[in-house]
Amino acid sequence: MLDAALQAFVVVMDPLRLLTMLGGVLLGLGLGVVPGLGGIVGLALLIPFTYHTDGYTAFALLLGMASVTTVSDVIPAVLFGVPGTVGAAATVLDGHQMARKGQAARAFGAGYMASLSGGIFGALLLALLLPFLRTVVMYVGSAELLAFCIFGLSMIAVLSGKAPLKGLAVASFGLMLSLVGSDPQTGTLRWTFGSFYLWDHLPLVPVALGIFAIPELADMAIERTSIARDTEGAASVSGSQWDGIRDAMRNWWLVVRCSGLGAVLGAVPGIGSAVIDWMAYAHALRTEKNVENFGKGDVRGVIAAESSNNAKEGGHLIPTIAFGMPAGASMALLLSAFMMHGFTPGPEMLTKHLSVTYAIIWTLAIAHMMGALICLSGSKLFAKLATVRVGVLLPLILAILFLGAFNASMSWGDLCSLVLSGVFGWIMKRLGWPRPPLILGLVLGTMCERYYFISTEVYGGEFFARPIVLIVLLAALWVVIGPAVRRGYRNLRNKRATNATQQPKGKWVARRFDHQTLFALVMVVIPAAAIWSAQDWNFGAKLMPLTAATAALLFCTLICLRQLVTVEGGVSAEEAKTGDKHEIPYHADPVPAHLVRARALRFFGWITGALALGYCIGLLPALFVLVLLLTRFEFAERWRTSVLLAVVTTVALWVIFGRIFAITWSPSILGNMLPALRNVTGGIL
Repeated sequence: MLDAALQAFVVVMDPLRLLTMLGGVLLGLGLGVVPGLGGIVGLALLIPFTYHTDGYTAFALLLGMASVTTVSDVIPAVLFGVPGTVGAAATVLDGHQMARKGQAARAFGAGYMASLSGGIFGALLLALLLPFLRTVVMYVGSAELLAFCIFGLSMIAVLSGKAPLKGLAVASFGLMLSLVGSDPQTGTLRWTFGSFYLWDHLPLVPVALGIFAIPELADMAIERTSIARDTEGAASVSGSQWDGIRDAMRNWWLVVRCSGLGAVLGAVPGIGSAVIDWMAYAHALRTEKNVENFGKGDVRGVIAAESSNNAKEGGHLIPTIAFGMPAGASMALLLSAFMMHGFTPGPEMLTKHLSVTYAIIWTLAIAHMMGALICLSGSKLFAKLATVRVGVLLPLILAILFLGAFNASMSWGDLCSLVLSGVFGWIMKRLGWPRPPLILGLVLGTMCERYYFISTEVYGGEFFARPIVLIVLLAALWVVIGPAVRRGYRNLRNKRATNATQQPKGKWVARRFDHQTLFALVMVVIPAAAIWSAQDWNFGAKLMPLTAATAALLFCTLICLRQLVTVEGGVSAEEAKTGDKHEIPYHADPVPAHLVRARALRFFGWITGALALGYCIGLLPALFVLVLLLTRFEFAERWRTSVLLAVVTTVALWVIFGRIFAITWSPSILGNMLPALRNVTGGIL
């Protein structure tokens, strides 16, 4: 094994292969910055270019690109509150808050250092454990995967902060959304409302971008400030990346724990990238001391999410290389590259082609070093974006966001999902409802249903008695009830210590009907209507949807009752309104309520109008109009600035998406009326 490792190192360090790897790294960094793109797009683009190269060079290019998209995705997550990839969603919570305080460079330093450490940790784990994991991974079946999904859902209690009931309600709603579409067992169409777009379920990327990105952009438009609202902090924004590096080094034990968690979960097929960073974030929240600032700009939140996000890449390669079981869509594409170059994943990769396996490990480690160093060298420049005027920055981000969401399935439904989920996410943020559980439920819903169906078919009811299942389910139960048990024990101890203190008895008091109560009522009506519409479905098709909808109805009803009445002398009205302590505060300088409503309506009117205009004349021309008019009339920039920004943005998006990635533009009404014009414009109209 040592000889194979040394031989692979010599092969990988060939100057031509290093240059090829650098090219892949640069492309991967670019893909990670653009929301909605990622390793899948890059692999699909690059695999044809490896037809006439040897296997070592091909893997240098492909892995160099795929491994660093999770390094640069911290840039949009920190600066704009937009996860570059779905695996960076947890980074948004603290990273964007740090940028709003003028600490973007510190967040970059911590994120890149954690990414580098996590990536190297994942590569080392792959190198050390690959020969010993065959028995363990092969033992993990559908029952164990179902238990892991349940454990992931149990993290909702942690991610919901002071509002665990709201978190459970939102997660149940996310489970409902994940089940929209055609039932895989019976073919029953569930909650599709006659829309062909919904047959294949809601795509994750547009919904995630809408839930997390659109509310941040809406608040930027409302407050009319740059990302770095703290002007004193903004003045030092470009000189604190070494503080972030030192933060990561001081929290080395957190880096090791979260890297290990990410690598281990990444090695389990079926545990997607969108879940692992949330589990690591929840782990940090449960194990670290003084967590009251988590979600408000605590650098440890960035470190936990980014270290696990990058360590999972090494974990993903374990089942892919050793057993031919891809851990995700990107690994499935990489598997095709293996086959194309004559390598069969399985025992041969651990014996006959062991040097190839170690070359992959060296490539993974070196690519992470390259990506982290490149990002660190440019973090000062990236951090300065936090001080750019909102009138210049917001239209640019919005245009990129539209095309990133459109790239999910290249249909107008993606953009409708983006806008609708953006409105819903902004309302949730304003009313203090936690958003992370929605994405967690959306990700885990279809997996839970699939693994539950397979487990019951294979094992019957006995799968709950399997050892790993029992251990994971007990851990999930403790995650949910543990805080309540500890809180009850602490209250009992305090009561005994202050036996003489008597609290006045509370009495039930009706509260004023407000926006909180109205939203809670809407959240009650939605699952109730969903249950009524599912009555005629086949039993197999409605089992999971009815379970999720019933849970959502129960939790939302309890929340609604809590909003209608409160206990005077007990839970205060302010506590009853409290949302997720991890939610980003609304704004540092309060904006009058009438301005909030007016500016929010105008912002959502702009993006809705752009969607309607795009359907009429084509998406790219509509984005040109949106950037031009939004910059000039909403933010009062000069005509020269507005026209220049619109032209540069449109040309750049056309080159990147239209030429490099060659996406298929959805036809517009104008393009259908004038086929010749559509042909001349290359399908843009």
